[in-house]
Amino acid sequence: MSNNIDPKTVESFGDEWSRFNQVSISDEEARKRFDEYFSVFPWSVISSESVGFDMGCGSGRWARFIAPKVGKLHCVDPSEAIKIARTNLSRHRNIIFHHKSIDTHSIPPCSQDFGYSLGVLHHVPDTAVAIRACANLLKPGAPLLLYLYYDFENRPWWFRGLWRISDFIRRIIYRLPPSLKHIVTDIIAVLVYLPFTTFSRLMERIGFTVDHVPLSYYRKCSFYTMRTDARDRFGTPLEHRFSKKEISEMMDRAGLVNVRFSDEAPYWCVVGIKDK
Repeated sequence: MSNNIDPKTVESFGDEWSRFNQVSISDEEARKRFDEYFSVFPWSVISSESVGFDMGCGSGRWARFIAPKVGKLHCVDPSEAIKIARTNLSRHRNIIFHHKSIDTHSIPPCSQDFGYSLGVLHHVPDTAVAIRACANLLKPGAPLLLYLYYDFENRPWWFRGLWRISDFIRRIIYRLPPSLKHIVTDIIAVLVYLPFTTFSRLMERIGFTVDHVPLSYYRKCSFYTMRTDARDRFGTPLEHRFSKKEISEMMDRAGLVNVRFSDEAPYWCVVGIKDK
């Protein structure tokens, strides 16, 4: 472990994004997921002159929508996924790629008009330190958007129990060789994700609320997305989960104010403003 990264997790994400480069996902679905994650982002403070960062850019699936809106975007990722991002984003001339970690990039402090890190900082050893590192890059008044795994505080006890079982399974699967891990997580997508999402669609169609059905979020997603997220969920060595209160406290300690959470899935998407 060095520079607040876990090498096995970095390696795992490099393998994941090389297999799921997001090229196969439809523009409509990609845009829908982007809108969900960025629902609380204050677009009014961003212009065509803004400079910002995508911390843990992966394959570049969010940067493809951000780059046309801004002047310059720094895409940072310590894994081999940065090569996928370079290919996927090659038509955007305003992107600077950093094959670095959150602690080793060359972005100057207090230089960025905005920043975001989605689905990344819960996979580092010290999430609070990582949030501070991101906040330190921002100019006063600039927003930071995060997506961090939630601890199911808004779910019933049986839902949390199912997660504990799934987490036990994850701790076995992530140790498998990459090719075998890929096969096993694909099987999980077929035998677990697909049946739950099919059931959710049917129940919703006849008028039932399905918010508490496990994996119901994926009922409007493609099977490609299910496979991607099954690989992400069960194949990643290190993860943390946080409550709203814990996230708020970490953002407060990082000098972020006016913290606002999205009340819709995925949980928790949250934005804070660098204190002046």
